[in-house]
Amino acid sequence: MNSLRLAALNIDGVLLNDTFSPVIHHFIVSRGGTYSAELERSVFSQPQHIAGRLLAAAAGGGMTGEEALSAYFEERAAHIARHPVTVTPGALGLLQRLRAAGLRTVCYGGLGKEHFDRHLGHYADLFDGPGYVCTNDFRPGLKEITEDVFRLRPGQALFVDDVARVADAAREFGAAFVGHPSDFVHSHQRELMREAGVRHLISGLDALDDALLHGIDREMGSGTFWTPLSATVRGGAA
Repeated sequence: MNSLRLAALNIDGVLLNDTFSPVIHHFIVSRGGTYSAELERSVFSQPQHIAGRLLAAAAGGGMTGEEALSAYFEERAAHIARHPVTVTPGALGLLQRLRAAGLRTVCYGGLGKEHFDRHLGHYADLFDGPGYVCTNDFRPGLKEITEDVFRLRPGQALFVDDVARVADAAREFGAAFVGHPSDFVHSHQRELMREAGVRHLISGLDALDDALLHGIDREMGSGTFWTPLSATVRGGAA
């Protein structure tokens, strides 16, 4: 790799299955609220205290943010009891490819490190630095991970995430981004990523292969990774 030095991988929705979108959807619609792309845009990848307030408002405003957050995590626990957290197919192969390409790797997400330890601890030797960075206090955390933790420049980092808001942050920050949008039937993330100008969208982790990695590396080196958003796209995303 000539440009890239770090691959940062989101935990829930990338290395682990998406256990957030179905719960958020049910939380909203079961209380008479409307689930929309705008709601996803506002709630996803936010610090928990902000997400709680937004969930409460979207559900009709009958709860405080703290109450909404507590109810949400109760519902998520029930959901996980029926649909357990699993490692995404291809996760091990991706980690091995990234390291074989000479990249340092790190995992990040909004939950505490115990979540990483419980579900990905058996892969801990495939991660660098702290292994896992909890970004709840500074979401989405691209600058903090790249500059503060690994002392790298924006153009040396690749982020793989399932949320379009992180793509927007990557464009602004100057990092590379690969989208792995949820396959949840009500998810709007693929559409939002396209509006954000994401060109590299994958449906499975095997698709982030050596050819794509080296292509991204070349694009970052030539300054062509992010292309200008057209006025039409910007208007559609507003």
